[in-house]
Amino acid sequence: MSLKNKVALITGSTSGIGLGIARALAKEGATIVLNGLGDPAAIEQTRAALAAEFGVKTYFIGADLTQAAAVAAMIQEVESTCGQLDILVNNAGMQHVSPIEDFPPEKYDLIIALNLSAAFHAIRLAVPGMKQRNWGRIINIASAHALVASPFKSAYVASKHAILGLTKTVALEVAEHGITVNAICPGYVMTPLVEKQIPDTAKARGISEEEVIRDVLLYAQSTKKFVEVEELGSLAVFLCSDGARSMTGVALPVDGGWTAH
Repeated sequence: MSLKNKVALITGSTSGIGLGIARALAKEGATIVLNGLGDPAAIEQTRAALAAEFGVKTYFIGADLTQAAAVAAMIQEVESTCGQLDILVNNAGMQHVSPIEDFPPEKYDLIIALNLSAAFHAIRLAVPGMKQRNWGRIINIASAHALVASPFKSAYVASKHAILGLTKTVALEVAEHGITVNAICPGYVMTPLVEKQIPDTAKARGISEEEVIRDVLLYAQSTKKFVEVEELGSLAVFLCSDGARSMTGVALPVDGGWTAH
């Protein structure tokens, strides 16, 4: 399979799952647009290494996705710089762990803005171009938490359940235009996002960090292993292929058996 003539934008792709998916799409020849936070020098190093390793054009846009205007500017920049946007991977996200009565309202608003509203704005602006070309792939990185809940993660679980609803709705709207919209629902992957929440979860539950990994994070994953970013990249590549052209509006768990319980 080749994605040589396709342009892919992956949000939150300077590390973790997003970077893994960017690498997988670059390997298939897609032009890659990275987005995310981090040290500018390190990000440039990542961008240049991606271009050199896979021989593809790579770009970086550091938009603040919590702002609707910044999302709009990002989509416009991709289309003006690359000529088109064929593959949109909404991956950027954040987490906060706290009992509901102590949950900071400003954190709730921020999580909804980044995890949910940013994807809505990116999708609504990417769809017109995809319709014109009669081809598009929209992949929303949801979570096992789009399907099941965990305590102390009210904003995150709410945003991920909502992403799944958004996925299904848009899939129905664009189904006749050669565009598919799907949600990948990973279990726990050892990314910077997960690493950061381990001490918070330990504090919220009154247990050690080792107990968090064993008894909370991996408790429901029957494999007792973290999901690897390469697995998610392989699935994203498949969803972009002709073999997946009739798959749309679905949630695809990659969770070590978590949601089979």
